[in-house]
Amino acid sequence: MTAENDNSSELNRSVGFDMPPEVLDEIRLNIEEIIATFPVPEDNKLDVIKKINFMYSHSRYLSLTDALTGLYNRRHLDTMLEREFLRAKRYGSDLSVAIIDIDFFKKVNDTHGHICGDYILKEVAYLILENFRKTDIIFRYGGEEFVALLTETTLEKAKIPLERLRKSVEEYPFNFKGTDIKITISGGATEIGDVENASEFLDNADKALYMAKENGRNQIVFL
Repeated sequence: MTAENDNSSELNRSVGFDMPPEVLDEIRLNIEEIIATFPVPEDNKLDVIKKINFMYSHSRYLSLTDALTGLYNRRHLDTMLEREFLRAKRYGSDLSVAIIDIDFFKKVNDTHGHICGDYILKEVAYLILENFRKTDIIFRYGGEEFVALLTETTLEKAKIPLERLRKSVEEYPFNFKGTDIKITISGGATEIGDVENASEFLDNADKALYMAKENGRNQIVFL
């Protein structure tokens, strides 16, 4: 993970930031309107507005990201999934989605502690980013689950990065305080097909993930 993501994650965690982006947008506009009426030199007004815009941009970033991993959060998934689903339906473009789950993650926490669990989550998040394109959108879905939204991608093409990721995690040298830890992932993926809404689209990926777990884990099921 980058230093910027680490710093943002720490700030997010420390302040418990959880403000919807649309609220931030309204606050910024209101503050700018108030400053514009202040009886101060125009140069000073511009300087203050620039600082507010910087703080706004950073705060908005925090509102969309997961504190621990620096990935986009569940709230942003809800927004982006709906947007990309509607776009793909409108233009007839390809779209695939995958849910990725760390196998036996509770056992990792129970055996090595939650700090180790955090380490595993951050490393897996890094591997996910490394194995997908910059145009793919990655989210922490919750707990030990992640979602990858693959734009302009058929299910057949989605198999390549997902299998590459599965193998990367399986072979990665996870080591916490001198202890080697074996980690694998399971995943479920699907393409947009004839599904009628974004919720059904994601639910199909979840069904595929369930099948991967039932079939022994450390595998990706494509549905």
